[in-house]
Amino acid sequence: MIAGGSGGANTRTGLIFEERTDLATLLNKQPGYQVKGIDVFYHGELVAHVFKKHAFYKYIASLGVDWRQHLSKQLFPDNCIYVIVNNTLFVIECKFQRVAGSVDEKLQTCDYKRKRYKRLLAELNYEVEYIYILNDWFKQPCYSDTLDYIISVGCQYYFEYLPLQKLGLPVP
Repeated sequence: MIAGGSGGANTRTGLIFEERTDLATLLNKQPGYQVKGIDVFYHGELVAHVFKKHAFYKYIASLGVDWRQHLSKQLFPDNCIYVIVNNTLFVIECKFQRVAGSVDEKLQTCDYKRKRYKRLLAELNYEVEYIYILNDWFKQPCYSDTLDYIISVGCQYYFEYLPLQKLGLPVP
């Protein structure tokens, strides 16, 4: 499903997120994909690297990046994927609500966090995209201003689904 759209729950063209599902698990379930450690292969060809939380910092350290030189505090992504072909790190934050709570305000931090990731990865010359995967709770009218804001600052959101082609990954 695209932001503000409908439909799109097709596992052949994208990933359907559930509350406690990580990106590596979802990719491993797609035809032609195999995840080994942080490496993502499509029909045997390395296409991406996936990370959660601390694994992201281990990866950039292996490339010579010391986060302390760029940030005052680490940011820990729910999921992120570096797609080799488009030289882009996609930070993917999953937010699932069943009642009103603190996530409401967390959605308004995407611009700040995207800018921090850009600063962190500048010496690698990586592009950075920040994407929320939201559950249907956030389709309520009281979230329309927040969803508009997310788009206005260059971030994105999808409802329970992320199209593979949005990431630049091959579609089975």
